[in-house]
Amino acid sequence: MSRTAGLKGKKKGVTFTIDCSKPVEDKIMDIASLEKFLQERIKVGGKAGALGETVALTREKSKITVTSDGDFSKRYLKYLTKKYLKKHNVRDWLRVIASNKDRTVYELRYFNIAENEGEEED
Repeated sequence: MSRTAGLKGKKKGVTFTIDCSKPVEDKIMDIASLEKFLQERIKVGGKAGALGETVALTREKSKITVTSDGDFSKRYLKYLTKKYLKKHNVRDWLRVIASNKDRTVYELRYFNIAENEGEEED
């Protein structure tokens, strides 16, 4: 058995979802603009915007699903989502976290400001 055979490679044929339901309900962000941002910025083969047949983006109400036939990093999707939030000046209020129920889903949630204020008083 060779050395590289035991190492884990990137996942093949993966599906990731970004759940934006809370900010979309509050009308803080537009899901269509996030979808457009991801289509322009996701790099496939070193070229941004050329998704080709390997990566597909779909949008349903307040969720964006990224499906890849080849290698695709979940961390890269989180990076791009955070970059979008920073560009639209909502990074101070929203964070990108993995769902507790399904680890292939990222959720956009608000920071818990009320809890932090209570801790400082003690």
